[in-house]
Amino acid sequence: VQLQASGGGLVQPGGSLRLSCAASGSIFSPNLMGWYRQAPEKPREFVASITSGGGTKYADSVKGRFTISRDNAKNTVYLQMDSLKPEDTAVYYCNYIARAVSYWGQGTQVTVSS
Repeated sequence: VQLQASGGGLVQPGGSLRLSCAASGSIFSPNLMGWYRQAPEKPREFVASITSGGGTKYADSVKGRFTISRDNAKNTVYLQMDSLKPEDTAVYYCNYIARAVSYWGQGTQVTVSS
């Protein structure tokens, strides 16, 4: 499975960004897709996940600001990030899990700064 993430960039505090991650290759269902992030000198942390049936989970730090969604026909997961804060600055990684195997995308940089 290959994961291609896109949509990162530089945004001012309070702004919005939308990340996308397209999965290709041997896609199995059911599966779990999600986003993690890693800030400099910090461990990678969970952000949000969504099952192939649409069930979602969020880290407390992003609840009410971020929305995860997916298009199963396109094997693509999205992360709508609103009300961004400087502490959201990190490299965001897409994750795909199916049949107990986990795959990671290459990461996309999100920088929140004025």
